[in-house]
Amino acid sequence: MTVTADPRTAGPVWRPGDDPGHRQFVEVGEIDLETGGALPAVTVAYETWGTLNEAGDNAVLVEHALTGDSHVSGPAGAGHPTAGWWEGLVGPGGPLDSDRWFVVASNVLGGCQGTTGPSTLGPDGRPWAGRFPFVTIRDQVEVEARLTDRLGIAAWAAVIGGSMGGMRVLEWAVTHPDRVRSAIVLASTAYATADQIAWCHPQLLAIEGDPDYRGGDYYGTGRAPDTGLGIARRIAHITYRSDPELDHRFGRDAQGPDSPVGGGGRFTVESYLDHHAGKLVGRFDANSYLTLTRAMNSHDVGRGRGGVAAALATVRARTLVVSVDSDRLYPPRLSAQIAAAVPGATLAEIQSEHGHDGFLLEASQVGDLLLHHLRTHASSQIR
Repeated sequence: MTVTADPRTAGPVWRPGDDPGHRQFVEVGEIDLETGGALPAVTVAYETWGTLNEAGDNAVLVEHALTGDSHVSGPAGAGHPTAGWWEGLVGPGGPLDSDRWFVVASNVLGGCQGTTGPSTLGPDGRPWAGRFPFVTIRDQVEVEARLTDRLGIAAWAAVIGGSMGGMRVLEWAVTHPDRVRSAIVLASTAYATADQIAWCHPQLLAIEGDPDYRGGDYYGTGRAPDTGLGIARRIAHITYRSDPELDHRFGRDAQGPDSPVGGGGRFTVESYLDHHAGKLVGRFDANSYLTLTRAMNSHDVGRGRGGVAAALATVRARTLVVSVDSDRLYPPRLSAQIAAAVPGATLAEIQSEHGHDGFLLEASQVGDLLLHHLRTHASSQIR
């Protein structure tokens, strides 16, 4: 295993040879952006598991959430800061059985794990940084469609994703109805609600207000807006978990011997949030966090299409919509709205104390739902 400098990025890239799931790169050309302008020479980082069959009809696209990447399954290592974010679901004999399916996952446009984003180099040889343009969920799906073409895939047997990934699943199903046989949307929404945008607002301000942010031009300075990114993560993480879980796990317990009431100590729940902030700061770029959060805020599958219901009525994919019963960020009513508007959609619910993160943590329930839907619908013809 070697780590080499990649001229397309501001950091090292792992090139492990022919290991399953290793990160690969493809150039998809210039992308015209929904809000105007263009990104030249876009690069996409992606990973695959399994083999595309001769008919080319066994491909499954897995869409990651806000701070995820292409590393759905596999160990941590150079180029992969964490182990796979859906470990156990992809691989031989798993719900996404790599002996049956050709599973593909890419890093999203605007991300920081190999695909063109703020930390990658622009045409002038400098990181895009604060110059990186506004991108939308539709722009991200356009990049993924270009990747699909490069891989020689005419249509996906299934497109699967949760949270921000679920937004891209819906955009795929509406924008490319002839290229998606089945769709699975977990813990997501057809449009960003006022509540979701409100939760994002202080996160964006925390990063932009960090003195080390420097308008986004902090690369090469030896400093980064880590304090602001950490605050943003603390705010977000509260929305990812549920009130009952936090109360049950932490209550009013103190972290360590010092009392948090007048004694200079911390509550255990504060330590928990600090821990998750530190983990994200160690592996994620603040500019990408801003870029992707704004893309999520822009999400509205009905924009320019006559509204959400009219857009979803055009979906031809066999669709499964899954909510998490304790999700306070993407509450079950939003999943029910999607299922009611998509012709023939099935609505299911994960039971979890974990809140929004239940779609990541309840592997057994998620795996059963994926397995059943794929067996029933992924091999059928597009309607």
